Amino acid sequence: MAYGRRLTVITLLLAAALATAQVAPAAAEDKLVNVNTATAAELASVKGIGHAKAEAIVAYREQNGPFKSTDDLDNVKGIGSKLLNTLRSQVTVGTTAAAASSAGTKR
Repeated sequence: MAYGRRLTVITLLLAAALATAQVAPAAAEDKLVNVNTATAAELASVKGIGHAKAEAIVAYREQNGPFKSTDDLDNVKGIGSKLLNTLRSQVTVGTTAAAASSAGTKR
């Protein structure tokens, strides 16, 4: 009888561990990085963006203002259309102050 209980406990622990392992990566994938507010370190955590590209994104943003859409990342040196397609599901531009104020004035 003790063997049956041990087997049940082991099975439940294994099932719980597998369920947790499957949930954690999905939650990380769902989090979008805002390219208008993220630091270079946060941008570098996005798959496909290394340190140099992250710095280039921040520099472009500082020189040209906030990105209006994720398509604007194509203007950053080192980001081409292939990489941009990969990044679209991982990044967002959020709501810029200009877009928020113009949306508030529409009636």
